[in-house]
Amino acid sequence: MHPDDDPAGPRMSLDAAFASPDAKRRYNRRLFHVIADRYDLITRVLSYGLDRRWKQRVVALAAVAPGDRAVDLACGTGDLAGLLADGGARVVGVDLTPRMLRLARRRDPRGRLRLVAGDMAALPLPAQCADVVTAGYGLRNVAGLDTALREILRILRPGGRFVALDFDRPRNAALRGAYLGYLTVVGSTLGLALHGDPDTYRYIPASLRRYPGAEAVASRLRDIGFADAARIPLLGGLMAITTARKAPAPAPAESRYAGADGA
Repeated sequence: MHPDDDPAGPRMSLDAAFASPDAKRRYNRRLFHVIADRYDLITRVLSYGLDRRWKQRVVALAAVAPGDRAVDLACGTGDLAGLLADGGARVVGVDLTPRMLRLARRRDPRGRLRLVAGDMAALPLPAQCADVVTAGYGLRNVAGLDTALREILRILRPGGRFVALDFDRPRNAALRGAYLGYLTVVGSTLGLALHGDPDTYRYIPASLRRYPGAEAVASRLRDIGFADAARIPLLGGLMAITTARKAPAPAPAESRYAGADGA
């Protein structure tokens, strides 16, 4: 067994998980190993069955075309990566957790996906290798959000598209409080029922409390050089899709001799 695939080791409290980027990375690797086999069920439950429809919208917004090179970050069990491949893209799926990647391989019997273990904040991919980058429930979980956004900018080709789906922070404080409370109760119940540990899915509202939200992410994307960054609210603002485009390369300067007669 690869050491990164071993969930054993000292168990970390939920509060300790957010003490540092390294702590969050280690917590997530262990957490997603534990929940991998229940991951698809949980996303369906917490999205009220709308998860696949939202991911289809992500792919539509990414405007994948046959032959495009796409990278799906935090690819999990590979459902969003598979939809990109259905659109004709050549897809690389990246995930921090080897157990998730094994499940994604199982769901890809035709071998359409290239699956890579890696951290979104230090992608094992060359610069300008992708026409499209997507992330389903990944930005909220990454250890080092701003670093991850710069990595996405680095691997996108000029004009490339970035589309991310995640939980969002409602702007209304009362609604936000009720939503986080609901996720805490539901997460605790599901974690206790499925894993004997209420903190398992209580991680979702805990991470969301520390997440700046899709509007702030769009602003950060603009700050680092993305164009057309925007937030698309879903489910009354409880969820959101963030879209952005890497600025196209500047057109080459026209020669001052263009159109002149030959020497």
